[in-house]
Amino acid sequence: MNDEPPSPRSSWWGRISQAILGEPKDQDELIDLLRDAQGRNLLDHHSLAMMEGVMQMSEMRVRDIMIPRSQMMVVERDNSLETILPLIIESAHSRFPVVGDSRDEVVGILLAKDLLAYCFENERDEFRIRDFMRPAVFVPESKRLDVLLRDFRTSRNHLAVVVDEYGGVAGMITIEDVLEQIVGEIEDEHDVEEDAFILPKGDGQFSVKALTPIEDFNQFFKVRFEDEEYDTIGGLVLHLFGHVPKRGEAVVFDRYRFEVVRADSRRIHLLQMTLLSDAELASAERT
Repeated sequence: MNDEPPSPRSSWWGRISQAILGEPKDQDELIDLLRDAQGRNLLDHHSLAMMEGVMQMSEMRVRDIMIPRSQMMVVERDNSLETILPLIIESAHSRFPVVGDSRDEVVGILLAKDLLAYCFENERDEFRIRDFMRPAVFVPESKRLDVLLRDFRTSRNHLAVVVDEYGGVAGMITIEDVLEQIVGEIEDEHDVEEDAFILPKGDGQFSVKALTPIEDFNQFFKVRFEDEEYDTIGGLVLHLFGHVPKRGEAVVFDRYRFEVVRADSRRIHLLQMTLLSDAELASAERT
C-alpha cells in the first residue's frame, strides 16, 4: 500500500497552486490571477468572492464592521424579566450585553436561551439577571478580523464587546458579522425580507440594498434623483465613486452620505445611508 500523501496536483487547491506558479509578488497580484481564472471559468463567482473575502480579512480590523455603541441592543442590570422579555421577542437576537449605569459599563452577556428554563418553571424564585449573566469578552478596535475569528472558534464565544484605546465601549461584534465577510450576508427568518430594499436604523441612518430601484428610493425619501441613466441606487453610487469601491469607502451626494457596507470585485451589494444635517453637510463639503 502506498502511504505517501496525495500529490498536490490531485487536489483542487493543488491545481490552483499550479495555475499561479508565476509567484505573485503581493496579494493584489494574487487576486488578479484568481480573477483571471474566474474569467476563464476555472472558478465560479462565489468561490472567487469567498477567496477575496478570506484574503481581505487579514487587512480588516474590528472597527471596520462592528456594531456602533449607539446601535447596540442591550439590557440593563436591574431590568425585570417583564422588561427584558418583550425586548428579546421584538429584536429576535440571541445575545445581549448587560450594562450597569451606562453603556460604558458592560457587566456581562445574557443569552436568551438561558431564560427558557426559568420561564417554564412552575415555582420561580425572584428573578435576578446576575444569576443568568455570562462573562463578557472584550476586544480592541484594532484587532484583526482573522485573529478574532480564530479566537471565537477557540473560546466558543459568539459575541465580543469592542473597546477603544481609552477603555470605553465602542461597540460590539458577533461571529456572524465576521463570517459574512467571507460568505456574504447570512440571512435568517429575522432579517430584512428579500423584497425590502430600505431598512430604517434610527438617528437618520438607513440600510439600503444597492439593487434598490431609484424610483423606489425617490418615493421613499421624497427626492428626485435622475433615473434615466441608472436604474438602481447602486449604479448611481458606483458612478459617483468612479471605481468599484471597497467596504468602508463613502461618498456624499445631495444631502446623503453613502458608505459601502458590502461589495465584491464587481459591484456594490449593501450601503449604509445617512441623512446629513446642515452642519454635517457643510463639513463634508469642506473636506
